[in-house]
Amino acid sequence: MIDDAPDSQPCAVCDKPARERVHRGCRERINDNLAELPTLYRQLQDALTPGRRGGDGRTGTKTAPLPCSLEALDLRGRGGIEGVVGGWARDLCEREQWELPDYTSIYAIVDWACATLQLNLTLLCDEHEAIKEIAQEIAHVTGQARRIITGEKPPRRIGVSCACGRTLKVTLDTAGVRCPDCSAQYGHSEALRLPLAERRAA
Repeated sequence: MIDDAPDSQPCAVCDKPARERVHRGCRERINDNLAELPTLYRQLQDALTPGRRGGDGRTGTKTAPLPCSLEALDLRGRGGIEGVVGGWARDLCEREQWELPDYTSIYAIVDWACATLQLNLTLLCDEHEAIKEIAQEIAHVTGQARRIITGEKPPRRIGVSCACGRTLKVTLDTAGVRCPDCSAQYGHSEALRLPLAERRAA
């Protein structure tokens, strides 16, 4: 079944035409990320091992390596993955006046929050005014965790030109960008349609 239609409204997540408020592809990506996050959270423990590095194993400096990955520490600590999924799950429970569980373990909060958001994904996609922010934040921490675990390099940043002439840096998975000069706001698809910025000779 194809969700796109000429007379449909923009998807609340990606802005592409969709018959539903959030089209199937975006729903599935959110669901897949939520399903994967608890496992990724646990796998990040390996990145805390002293001396572990991504890629080819070299740090690129002659100084002693950090005892662990600070990015992995941030994602595993309070406010990392737990802060994103836990915050949105608590927001949902408060909106619906559901009782909040009394979890203290970050592991338990991540598991509960991901399961709660998955179970109520249709409600979130159909009604929550911040579904774009929910999708973007979940995708961001999921991508961060995957890159740490696999050693994959971050997405390449390219320069594009704002209507005012300012060069903005975006990636293929950029959620959106705001120009600091003229305050123009570009969504994902709009940012990728901007013309490439001209390289200046050194």
